[in-house]
Amino acid sequence: MHAAVVEPARIAQVLGLRRKVATIEQLEREVEGGLPKASLGAVARYVYGSSADAAALMQRVIPSATFHRRGDELKPQEGERVERLARVIATAEHVWGDVDDARTFLGTAHAMLGGKRPIEVALTELGARRVESLLWSLFHGLAA
Repeated sequence: MHAAVVEPARIAQVLGLRRKVATIEQLEREVEGGLPKASLGAVARYVYGSSADAAALMQRVIPSATFHRRGDELKPQEGERVERLARVIATAEHVWGDVDDARTFLGTAHAMLGGKRPIEVALTELGARRVESLLWSLFHGLAA
């Protein structure tokens, strides 16, 4: 297992947070305090732009009826799901060194993930760990 973690500031940027986040502890406080609803849209658009795929990803993370009932902030469990995706996105960018290459990786089925797209696998905690492990294997030049 890889202990490497991308910079919390990069994860916060993917989440669309405006507040400065420099440590994992600060990021954790942001999630526990309730991420802005806009963070889910920021993450989905980061991968898919403004396509129907972005809307479908948002729906899978938080059903639209639930999302629309929220005030300005997500509940902590919802924020954890959104942060998890942002962390995987930031890790993919770190590994690939290019936003477009990372997006291609995240949106393309991968044999090591059972033929599923990494962004879809990352919807669960265990799936996100699988994707991150695959990414760090690629980063270190191991067979993936």
